[in-house]
Amino acid sequence: MGTKPHASVGYATCALLLTLAVAGCTESSPSAQPSSRPATSTPVPQKSSPADICTSLVSYWAKEALKGSKWSGIDWEQKGLSNEQYAIHEEIVAAARAEEKRQGRAAALTLIDVRARQKCTEQNGATGSSENWRPPKSPSPST
Repeated sequence: MGTKPHASVGYATCALLLTLAVAGCTESSPSAQPSSRPATSTPVPQKSSPADICTSLVSYWAKEALKGSKWSGIDWEQKGLSNEQYAIHEEIVAAARAEEKRQGRAAALTLIDVRARQKCTEQNGATGSSENWRPPKSPSPST
């Protein structure tokens, strides 16, 4: 009620990124597991690389754009994309639309996944050009 129309998407994007960050930073320790369960029953969170996060975001939003979803028109910041990720998104959406005309929707969706993985891996997550992105601070050397 007191938020802008696209604010809930921004909140959802932030929640998704926070969940991915927390999942990438936690580890399961054997001592934390209940003794009644075998060690293999507890899933171990996988760490997400910048390329994995980029691939997930770009692929998701490119598919939404291809499908014409009501949220596909929000801006790149609301989607949680860096400038470079947005450029990849736009390139992939154009290629996917052309592929859809030639080979159909299924082929276009496959193309999105393949190209997003390729481009995001080549650019190591494509985060460097985001005005809001900052590299992690290095610990200060002890003197």
